[in-house]
Amino acid sequence: MRVMILIKADRNSEAGVMPDTALLTAMGKFNEELVQAGLMLAGEGLHPSSKGARVRFSGADRTVIPGPFADTAGLIAGFWIWQVKSLDEAIAWVKRCPNPMLGETEIEIRRIFETEDFGTELTPELRAQEDRLRAETAARSNST
Repeated sequence: MRVMILIKADRNSEAGVMPDTALLTAMGKFNEELVQAGLMLAGEGLHPSSKGARVRFSGADRTVIPGPFADTAGLIAGFWIWQVKSLDEAIAWVKRCPNPMLGETEIEIRRIFETEDFGTELTPELRAQEDRLRAETAARSNST
């Protein structure tokens, strides 16, 4: 199963404080372990919300809300996508992760929907479209 590992933002990450060399080294080592174990599919850090925006949907209306966003509790500072055998395996790996922030933080683990999770609502035509889009995305990723 695939999971997304969400690294929660804090005051420092929202202020644009960059990790020091020691943390970058520790995270690089951890990422190496993930790759060697065949788990890591992707992983990136995110700029602070001051460099982002939200789009609020209300029926047919769209409202753009520029960052920064005041409440850091729901903000994400980075993510990984891993291929794991179980939630327990993902938890075990997260527990080995260096603390990505200077102080207290949380890392959230969320399962990613797979095509088969949608059942009969995902018609054969929609499945074919999904397969085609995934193949196109993979081809673009491999050409860069």
